[in-house]
Amino acid sequence: MADPRGFITTPRKVADRRPVSERVHDWKEVYPGSPGRALLPIISEQAGRCMDCGIPFCHTGCPLGNLIPEWNDLVWRSDWDEALERLHATNNFPEFTGRLCPAPCETACVVGINRDAVTIKNVEVSIIDKAWDERRVDPQPAEWLTGRTVAVVGSGPSGLAAAQQLTRTGHTVAVYERADAPGGLLRYGIPEFKMEKAVLDRRIRQMRDEGTNFRVGVDVGGSVTWSQLKERYDAVVVAIGSTVGRDLPVPGRELGGIHQAMEFLPQGNRAALGNPPENQIDAKGKHVVIIGGGDTGADCLGTAIRQGAASITQLEIMPTPPTDRPENQPWPTYPMTYRVSSAHEESGERVYSVSTSEFRGDEHGNVKTLVLSEVVFEGGKLKAIEGTEKEIPAELVLLAMGFTGPEKEKLVEQLGVGVDPRGNIARNSDYATDVEGVFACGDAGRGQSLIVWAIAEGRACANGVDKFLSGSSALPRPIGPEVRQMMV
Repeated sequence: MADPRGFITTPRKVADRRPVSERVHDWKEVYPGSPGRALLPIISEQAGRCMDCGIPFCHTGCPLGNLIPEWNDLVWRSDWDEALERLHATNNFPEFTGRLCPAPCETACVVGINRDAVTIKNVEVSIIDKAWDERRVDPQPAEWLTGRTVAVVGSGPSGLAAAQQLTRTGHTVAVYERADAPGGLLRYGIPEFKMEKAVLDRRIRQMRDEGTNFRVGVDVGGSVTWSQLKERYDAVVVAIGSTVGRDLPVPGRELGGIHQAMEFLPQGNRAALGNPPENQIDAKGKHVVIIGGGDTGADCLGTAIRQGAASITQLEIMPTPPTDRPENQPWPTYPMTYRVSSAHEESGERVYSVSTSEFRGDEHGNVKTLVLSEVVFEGGKLKAIEGTEKEIPAELVLLAMGFTGPEKEKLVEQLGVGVDPRGNIARNSDYATDVEGVFACGDAGRGQSLIVWAIAEGRACANGVDKFLSGSSALPRPIGPEVRQMMV
């Protein structure tokens, strides 16, 4: 273990963000330098708060099964090389999860039963950022090639994890991405202030050096059919994500200025990188309403702030979450509590327990106002309270209410893969679909979920693909992800 009394004597500290007055005027990460560097001077002390708890519930909180007590102890002892090895043993991309994951490992931390949990996420990202700074993250090419070929469709975290694992075991892997650069939502969905794209680009370079091929600007299902892909490769991994946004079919939905979040965010990311698209959806000078209170809504909020919105209101149909862990969500479960993201610190108003009933437009056919009502949970349903209607200005409305599944029509038509009752791609415990040689992982099969689940599924799927191609597989696999999937 680390410091035997660290969890008693050392208070928890997380990385400080840059001042709001400074960071809202640029697109750089909200932490000075990076989240990994921001706490580096005292990160060994924070790692020393990890106690010898006997049963590390942080392992079960993390879908990857990260070896958290081990690398906490190694950081406390300043053995950074071994800490990096232990970190990479279970996670291909700790610099992504260390920035973007909500850290269910911390809510499962044993110290967190009656004290502040260990700052696991900050330790994780400090290990990997320090390793990149010191050029200790090297390509790991396979010693020999198997002669088997795999196509991975989609280059989000799940597809990248599957591709890297399969490349390292010797298969020839090509990653297909319909955008102009690899990364999926990591590139054009996650704003620059949450993760600068240089963090993604260095991993892509490593993967290329290992032998992974990237085919960008290819619309699989269109310019290249799924059937053609299956004929060309020995195995196909479907990692296309869950990208169909949930809509809001209320009067006025057809008005101009109402967009899905994933129409707005990619354009904002391109503009932040100096490549604004034509007819960009821009919040500058507008009264913005964001419908949805999750991470995607917070990403829209931070982006609209930096674009210079006149006002921003974020609506959430559910009640305001409690600040403390609810009694019906006991440790070590992940509690639904009130959280303040970096974007929420910067600007905007959050309104809870409200539902949108109508959009109203101007003489040009563009949205001008939004009518909302307060809601109450009654008879097992959320019901609008009569007489609470209110009209608020809304010149740009962003729908961030989650996603309903993958874009599967062409996949089903061209290959005949099955879907589950929720509309996701059906697969077995080896992530194989009912079409031989075709596998599915990440949000495409699981439904909208966390980045840590995406990486875990990519790694587990790689094990299934390797087993299919080689008869057996030595690739590591997160412990029982398909079992935990049924439990969540």
